[in-house]
Amino acid sequence: MKTKEKLSEDLLELFAEANEEELIVLKQLLAGISQKKHGEKTTYLDGLYNMDIQLKDQECILEIPLSPLLNNPLNIVHGGVIATIIDTAMGTLSNSFLQEFEGAVTTQLNVHYLAQSKGDYLICKAKCDHKGAKTMVLSAEVYREDGKKVAQASGSFFIVRKQEY
Repeated sequence: MKTKEKLSEDLLELFAEANEEELIVLKQLLAGISQKKHGEKTTYLDGLYNMDIQLKDQECILEIPLSPLLNNPLNIVHGGVIATIIDTAMGTLSNSFLQEFEGAVTTQLNVHYLAQSKGDYLICKAKCDHKGAKTMVLSAEVYREDGKKVAQASGSFFIVRKQEY
């Protein structure tokens, strides 16, 4: 594990040598860590992707700004990023229906990619299709800013009892 001093040196070197795109990515990485540290986001991933998550009308709406951090080698949003925002929206919604001592975990996620992501942001909308005593089935759609559907998905979630750690 690097010491704080070595990490500080490494960061200064990265900043000194960074091009414009790398500076955008570094800024987003640091902002994500800061947001988690200060309680503005619940997880590092929420901060890293700069997720805006809202629950309303039995739906979870999750929005992320697009940046080079999210791109694959083809310079378009990585499919795993899209799957992650889908899973996050579905998981957030499923957990909103549960008791404090319960949690929902993903047991299956099926994503159909329909178009490339481009523009300034993506919006994911998740809804619950079925809630049973032990399982839930949810669906989600992801749209880019021009309204074109980028992906559609379904997911199954198992309801578990939270354990104290």
